[in-house]
Amino acid sequence: MNVASPSAITGKVAGQFFTPETVAKSLVKWVVRIPSDRLLDPSCGDGEILAHHDNCRGIERDPYSAWVARERLPLVPIDNVDFFTWVESTSERFECAAGNPPFIRYQNFKGLSKAAATSICQANGVTLSGLSSAWVPFLVATASLLHEGGRMAFVVPAEIGHAPYAVPLLDYLLENFSKVQVVAVKNKLFPRLSEDCWLLYCAGRHGKTDHIHFSHFDRFEGFSVPPDGEAHCWEDVKTKWRGRLRPLLLSREARAAYLAVAEDPRAYRFGAFAKIGIGYISGANDFFHLSPSQAAEHRIPAEFLAPTVRRGKFLTGDVIDDEKFAAWKAADEACTLLLIPPTKELPPAITRYLDSERGLEARRSYKCRIRPLWYSVPGVIRPDYFLQYMAGSEVRLARNDAAAACTNSIHAVQITDGQKAASALPQWTSALTKLSCELEGHPLGGGMLKLEPREASRLLFEPSFRPTELFREAIEVMRQWRHSDIRRPR
Repeated sequence: MNVASPSAITGKVAGQFFTPETVAKSLVKWVVRIPSDRLLDPSCGDGEILAHHDNCRGIERDPYSAWVARERLPLVPIDNVDFFTWVESTSERFECAAGNPPFIRYQNFKGLSKAAATSICQANGVTLSGLSSAWVPFLVATASLLHEGGRMAFVVPAEIGHAPYAVPLLDYLLENFSKVQVVAVKNKLFPRLSEDCWLLYCAGRHGKTDHIHFSHFDRFEGFSVPPDGEAHCWEDVKTKWRGRLRPLLLSREARAAYLAVAEDPRAYRFGAFAKIGIGYISGANDFFHLSPSQAAEHRIPAEFLAPTVRRGKFLTGDVIDDEKFAAWKAADEACTLLLIPPTKELPPAITRYLDSERGLEARRSYKCRIRPLWYSVPGVIRPDYFLQYMAGSEVRLARNDAAAACTNSIHAVQITDGQKAASALPQWTSALTKLSCELEGHPLGGGMLKLEPREASRLLFEPSFRPTELFREAIEVMRQWRHSDIRRPR
């Protein structure tokens, strides 16, 4: 169990959150066969999982949590060490393991711990992506400590159902266990955590299987044995869904109907007629984005100001035009970008603004410091369409009739095949394309849906397709699973 503590490592950064007792008991029941089975919890927190089996061993990096666990379970050996460096030197082996590994993002997963984790994964034939969270090597390292026939059960982030870096992990598990089961849970196991969590069970260490078992439930109420679920050929999942498990939340009929359209020669992927990328990165948004009153105050010439769309929330219709910009200007929104070509001679007003207090602060930011000319924002394009990067209920696409630019919080869409685009884009609001957004994108937490450029390029259009009730029901299912009904502050 990972418990939030007052230690120097905060719960959010360390990935520490309480494990519900019902979940802890279930995981132990899943993996322990007989009283003599030795159980490992590689990130034991305050010892909740260890408390449900007498013959156990705990590792916990956080000093406060380790102290709490020792006070609670004085007879249980609990080491306050980094798990990965401990794995590299230990000779201990276990019949089973259970736990809730820390969901440490790649930005905070670094140093000796990450080096040891990478080494362990490489030794086991798993290549970590640079974007991998710490829970992935936790599972690989734990598996390496199990006896033949060993079992393990873990709380895992729902990212296991969509993250590209989860695919090599699942490849490894299916190559090294005779049974692999994923249990998806809709209602949050951790109410304070925006991220959804699922459960993973693996049995028969040193075995092998070509099927992954998948089951899903609205809520987790405890199971004495892992729910078996439906068996899916892993190669089919990789071929049809790129190793994503989220589509398996849908009915067989909905999945089959979607795949049938995807294989129809009349269907297009977005990337077949458009190039999709992020907008520019200013490096200092408050400095480079000016409202009409700010531009007037600093006497910025109009030729150095470009209309821009800063955030996805501004995509309120299907067109961004001059009328919309006029409304934003009337509201004194910061809707213009200070765009200084690198070869342009600077007039006195621009020089004064660059040398102002705001300018002196902006030039110290990292992105500005590494540019040849700190004040010249690179990568500014005026795309054909704007596409929401993160969305609530529905992903919005807006035609750019104002010749505006956009920041990196919005996708810039440049049409590469006008004929295909003219045929496909009128279907943007179809049930098929809405469902495609749900299946090709991924939940971000807090009810949000995120579309990376590579995911957006896979969005599906079928010019002659008509919405069906089956797809509308499937859309609702996927939105419920990402909690799109959560009320977010405006």
